[in-house]
Amino acid sequence: MMTEPSIEPGRWQFWIDRGGTFTDLIGRAPDGSLQTLKLLSENPEQYQDAAVEGIRRLLGLRPGEAITPERVDCVKMGTTVATNALLERKGDPTLLVTTQGFRDALRIATQARPRLFERHIVLPELLYSQVIEATERIGAQGEIVTRQATAMASRHSRSGQV
Repeated sequence: MMTEPSIEPGRWQFWIDRGGTFTDLIGRAPDGSLQTLKLLSENPEQYQDAAVEGIRRLLGLRPGEAITPERVDCVKMGTTVATNALLERKGDPTLLVTTQGFRDALRIATQARPRLFERHIVLPELLYSQVIEATERIGAQGEIVTRQATAMASRHSRSGQV
């Protein structure tokens, strides 16, 4: 049996997905009803921040009117902006830190090939430009089996090589 999440009396809950083009909002009103809203993520002529503007609109507030804690129970937000930037190769180069011995795991992938006997296999471009292999090992129950030497990680972060 699934139970409804508890909501503070008289307060709203908000779930927001900020994308590169649109920001989508779902608001649960104090009476339990759901309301949705879609705004342009960037619209400087109308508002500074799409998420704040969406909350303001769903609450029925005027422009500039404060969003107070007495009206809002929670705001949960996710974004695809960083994922899209990574996939589109925009922004700074990316460093992959992985367990020692797994440097090539993403390159090897699943070895699934649509044309099994293809002689010239074109691999997708990697999303990262460098790899660091960490010596730390974590067991199945989350315990640290081998500690990571922090000197290696700090050396790479200070070098600015990435």
